[in-house]
Amino acid sequence: QVQLVESGGGLVQAGGSLRLSCAASGRTFSAYVMGWFRQAPGKEREFVAAISWSGGNTYYAASVKGRFAISRDNAKNTVYLSMNSLKPEDTAVYYCAARQGLRVGFEGHEYDYWGQGTQVTVSS
Repeated sequence: QVQLVESGGGLVQAGGSLRLSCAASGRTFSAYVMGWFRQAPGKEREFVAAISWSGGNTYYAASVKGRFAISRDNAKNTVYLSMNSLKPEDTAVYYCAARQGLRVGFEGHEYDYWGQGTQVTVSS
């Protein structure tokens, strides 16, 4: 069982930056692929980024590539999402998710555990 708690969301102007954190419980954090997803009002949840268990491989949605960076610190049981050059269309609730196993997933149903979400609002 893994419990995930996100933090770091907030209100930022377009062009600004935020860093989200997701703290995980449990001693086997390094055994999980970690992902970030987001859901904007009236829209379906979408994949944002994922990172392999070792942190050696990262994956991004086309809409955030080059602006967002996912990273993890297995010693701290934490995964991060650094977001730069934020746009109003990045406004959403951002969710951290964990997937057991080695294969990275890009769909929400592939993940086993979810955090409660943190709101990110980008004003124009």
